[in-house]
Amino acid sequence: MRDCCGLLTLKNEPVPLKGISVQLKVQGFVADVCSTLSYENSESSPVEAVFVFPMEEDSSVYDFHAEIGGVKIQAEIREKQEARDTYDDALSSGQQAFLLEESDESRDVFRLSVGSLPAGQKATVCLSYVTELAVEADGALRYCLPAILNPRYTPAGAQSLTTPVSGASGGPVPYSLSFSAHLASPSGVAQVKSNCDLTPLEYLGDDKTQAQVSLSPGHKFDRDVELLVYYSHPHQPTAIVEGGLASATPGSLMGDPLVMVSLYPEFPAAASTPQSSCGEFIFLVDRSGSMDCPMSNMESGPMRIESARDTLLLLLKSLPLGCFFNIYGFGSHFEAFFPESVEYTQQTMDSALGKVKGMGADFGGTEILEPLKDIYSKACRPGHPRQLFVFTDGEVGNTKDVINEVKKHAGTHRCFTFGIGEGASTALIKGMARAGSGHPEFITGKDRMQPKVMQSLRFALQPAVNNIVLNWDVPAGLEVVPVSETPKVLFRGHRSILYAQLKGKFDESAVGRASLQYSLGDEPHKTEIGFKLQPDKNTGLTTHRLAARTLICSLEEGGSVEGEGGDKEKVKEKVVKISTEARVISTHTAFIAVNKDLNQAVQGPLIQRNMRPQMMHYSTMKRMRMSSCCAFGTPPGTQPSLTQHCMISSPGIQRRLTQRSMMSSRGIQQRLEQKCTKSAGIPIMALQQFKGVPNTAVNQCGETGPDKEDPMLTLISLQKADGSWELNESLVSVFEKKEQEAISKMPAEVSDKAVWATVLALLWLHGFKAELKEEWEFLAMKALSWVKAQAGASLKLCLEAGNSLLGCKVEPQTLDL
Repeated sequence: MRDCCGLLTLKNEPVPLKGISVQLKVQGFVADVCSTLSYENSESSPVEAVFVFPMEEDSSVYDFHAEIGGVKIQAEIREKQEARDTYDDALSSGQQAFLLEESDESRDVFRLSVGSLPAGQKATVCLSYVTELAVEADGALRYCLPAILNPRYTPAGAQSLTTPVSGASGGPVPYSLSFSAHLASPSGVAQVKSNCDLTPLEYLGDDKTQAQVSLSPGHKFDRDVELLVYYSHPHQPTAIVEGGLASATPGSLMGDPLVMVSLYPEFPAAASTPQSSCGEFIFLVDRSGSMDCPMSNMESGPMRIESARDTLLLLLKSLPLGCFFNIYGFGSHFEAFFPESVEYTQQTMDSALGKVKGMGADFGGTEILEPLKDIYSKACRPGHPRQLFVFTDGEVGNTKDVINEVKKHAGTHRCFTFGIGEGASTALIKGMARAGSGHPEFITGKDRMQPKVMQSLRFALQPAVNNIVLNWDVPAGLEVVPVSETPKVLFRGHRSILYAQLKGKFDESAVGRASLQYSLGDEPHKTEIGFKLQPDKNTGLTTHRLAARTLICSLEEGGSVEGEGGDKEKVKEKVVKISTEARVISTHTAFIAVNKDLNQAVQGPLIQRNMRPQMMHYSTMKRMRMSSCCAFGTPPGTQPSLTQHCMISSPGIQRRLTQRSMMSSRGIQQRLEQKCTKSAGIPIMALQQFKGVPNTAVNQCGETGPDKEDPMLTLISLQKADGSWELNESLVSVFEKKEQEAISKMPAEVSDKAVWATVLALLWLHGFKAELKEEWEFLAMKALSWVKAQAGASLKLCLEAGNSLLGCKVEPQTLDL
């Protein structure tokens, strides 16, 4: 059977989404996106098409309209249940209707329903949104167009919006994608990178402040589209004043001018790379079945659980002596390496490393809430601030419950999150980090997990920033009302975006000033920017929409209404009011459009069709690449359901898929037929014979022979907890030398072989792996501190002899000598 995905008609053809067109406009660090979805009903009966798709969780959807038969139908934003009732009433009376709603469970999943599309009819649906672009470690702005929607694992007793359309697809999606981007920044566009093929970057002027780029023709939309935009001066503070909406009530959020300020706090270099012995570090690692999938849909690359294991090795070697740590694995159940956090010593590090090597993706489903509760139930250690690192592919259905749990304990810990692989929930990853005053990272495609994790470790080890205060200096008669909260935590080079409402009358030729004051240790610091009060004519209502979304998110995440406290109904009323006034979608509202110009009802029985984007499958075996075909509604002649058709080698995966089938809110039967893409087609049942067979033996569906060991990871694995190395054959083989040769080159003044071995390891890292310094920097600092204390005056002699042995030229100043 050919590869396919989504809904199949009785003729085994996918319907009815035919194409997606995306236009991206980036102004500074804000993106304005317009997506157009084209539908065509080639069946003989009217169709209701349901399309569930992912979107960045902080996106602010502000416009939605449809075009059918040459008529434009503009959507209205209403309270969600009212919008659903209007939609159902329209369909029951034979009218055409369109409904766009945000998932109740997660802000990064949307559901688009296209109702009563007549036989042979074409329609286009357009939705527009604005979003703040994330800043990467290298200064790039990251835009992601998600193509992957992972089925969210939902604990028993709950329902998931993704359940009715869950499944696996490794084949091409049945619709095309066109994508173009217009980029503008006064600091100049330096370059653009992507995980997909792009047309050459075209500058629209000699000053290079504007440029455009597009996806190359033929893109399959089989992975997330990531765009990395580099500006010539990326960390410049900016401020934009935007005028209010003339038709809005003066004094309201939409009626008054708003200011959006972007600041980049900078700390002294010494404060950004500390080696503190304080801290309790807890690593919470996803071990569900989906972690045995590749990092991306690319032909090669590590499995997610493999990357997690390698990263834990690096983290354990980088921790400072004297701190405390623990590691949790979670899935349908959870396990901790130690009953409670233990002091970091050689013995506890060795014990943890032994357990890390045995970590597999064998814990079934993805239930993160219970291990979080267990972690928070244990008392913090005085003098050791708790730092939580969470690694997950983000496939959970109770996102809001998880975020609320983190927020409840935000006063006692910081939470750093890592979304692994394409399709990780941005709502979960960003929401947990925001609630826990930490920092989120996403690792996809060919990204190395290690540098992003080490940046977060650097944030976790930096001295605490205290006394954070935001001050405004504006002309008399003007009042500044903050819309966003003052940051609770600051990291070096980490952008802070602040929104404020400007109330009162003012001279547009006047200027204002915003300053962010904070203390680092005992030293006061300040980051500030001045700005003109004259509104920018080119932003439209972008700032207002982003500010409205920020305020809505704050309320939905446990905020309160002035004078009413945290009463849920009052909070909902406030959210609905802001959402409808700003025309920005929320959990409690939805866009509804009804074609009232249709002169007669659509005739014929209405058939529901569920479309979805590319869905990641669960690999049942390491290194096996599986494709799939999935159909809904069980048309005659198709195969029986998944649980009837095949057995899956992982009981956890079988249990997860069975639970999803049982929880389907519309009772849609799921079918999944998988085969191995690198062989003549091995059925799932045949995989049972491979259980327990080493990777070297499975040469039909993967790589032949074991993976070659990464020499840097080998070197790191040999380091002791105190930072030193022992001189042995395993170490010198990394240098491609013999142990006896290394011993013969050791200076006579050095009596301790460990000193010589540690110097050689440091020289090799600096001489041959300098491009990966951000990954090994902390363990090298620990090693240098140890060797300085041990070697004394003989250190320079070791440096000269080591350079000669290894064939490198590392200068003394490189090692701070």
